[in-house]
Amino acid sequence: MKSVSPLSAFLFTLAFFALPHGPAQAQPPISVPASIPAHVHPLPSLRDQAVEQQAWLEARLDRVLPALMSEYGVDMWILSMREYAEDPVFWSITSPTSFAARRRSIYVFTRQPDGSVERLALGGGSQGDVFEAYRSTRPAPTQDTGELVGDEQWQLLRELIEDRDPANIALNIDPDWAFSDGLHAGERDVLEEALGPYLDRVVREPRLALNYIALRLPEMMPRYRQIMETVHAVISEAFSSAVITPGETTTEDVIWWLRQRVQGLGYQVWFQPSVDVTRQGGGRISGATVIQPGDLLWTDFGVVAMNLHTDTQHLGYVLKPGETEAPAGLQACLADSNRMQELLLEEMEPGRTGNEILASTLARISAEGITGTVYTHPIGDHGHGAGPLIGRWDGQEGVPVRGDAVLLPSTWHSIELQATRAIPEWGGELANCRQEEEAYLDADGQRHWVFRRQEAFHLVR
Repeated sequence: MKSVSPLSAFLFTLAFFALPHGPAQAQPPISVPASIPAHVHPLPSLRDQAVEQQAWLEARLDRVLPALMSEYGVDMWILSMREYAEDPVFWSITSPTSFAARRRSIYVFTRQPDGSVERLALGGGSQGDVFEAYRSTRPAPTQDTGELVGDEQWQLLRELIEDRDPANIALNIDPDWAFSDGLHAGERDVLEEALGPYLDRVVREPRLALNYIALRLPEMMPRYRQIMETVHAVISEAFSSAVITPGETTTEDVIWWLRQRVQGLGYQVWFQPSVDVTRQGGGRISGATVIQPGDLLWTDFGVVAMNLHTDTQHLGYVLKPGETEAPAGLQACLADSNRMQELLLEEMEPGRTGNEILASTLARISAEGITGTVYTHPIGDHGHGAGPLIGRWDGQEGVPVRGDAVLLPSTWHSIELQATRAIPEWGGELANCRQEEEAYLDADGQRHWVFRRQEAFHLVR
């Protein structure tokens, strides 16, 4: 196993520093037993949401970013973008009341001798006072109108760089990681021209953007846990007789019910939900179909609230007349999937790469006689988030580059996988038990379910 970096040592203490003014404080992991029903949690008012999100933003910039810049030896980090051509990092450094970059927005982060980071904005606003609007320290030939445009902005950037004289300047240019490749081609041309002789000091450090986005604050977890519990509650309702009438309701009906239900709670979806059935004698049926007794139900359902994303796959079963539970073969399939989840979490040790975790997990799965695949991904500010991939559905031998990233503490992950088993009650036909559930590594690297995992089928009676 790889040794833990100085950054990880910093992260081990992260959970103990709660924001003094933040509305959501860090809490210890909570294990919610299956006997307790999941409840829906409507979101607070938009105004209260913004207060909470702004507190998270301040904490990330105060605590996470300085540690990363120190870890990777970055003296200055420049993010330059235009309206509707934002760098992916934009959404993780800006206020919840910002919906796009303004004209041209340039954000400059400079590491200070005491380890803190100076944060300057050349256009784009202060983002709730987390940035200082930079103005020239030299005599201005014309009156300052307060609006930076065109060449004036590049001249001001050059002046800033000359005054601070950084040993290196990180730009977001990378061929492999989208999160670290936010400098658009045209923007790069004019930025490099503005850098002039300082262009020789440009470095590429993709881990800076990647891990700034990936690392999660403990203050976020109470809200995220409520969002995750809401997802469980909504799926439980969707896969019940409250929504499904066997022989009448279609999978498409359930999809649109899911979207409408969370819309009413103030949530959004970040992809169109999926619902399909696997049926004895018919196999897996995708596309709109009428749900029948005896069907194995599956959904893939991801919501976003307060810029926190979920990605969940659950299973249901439509009882036949006289049945009180799913067939034993299907229950065994679900148990296989649960066991795979356990093995994967045991292997997800900080300091290991995604490919190392995948290989050791698949070896243990095979040794236990389970057939299945693992395709787990990070989650957080994005649904398919920043950080190491642990397999792909079509890449069980490992994922080049993205699977070579190192797993860090204080990160969230969608534990996505499937077990395949022959079902005796179906004459030996195969069924896939596809599950996806949010888990997180705390600041000490210990693994926890955000809410809980599914261990029994949702039943439609």
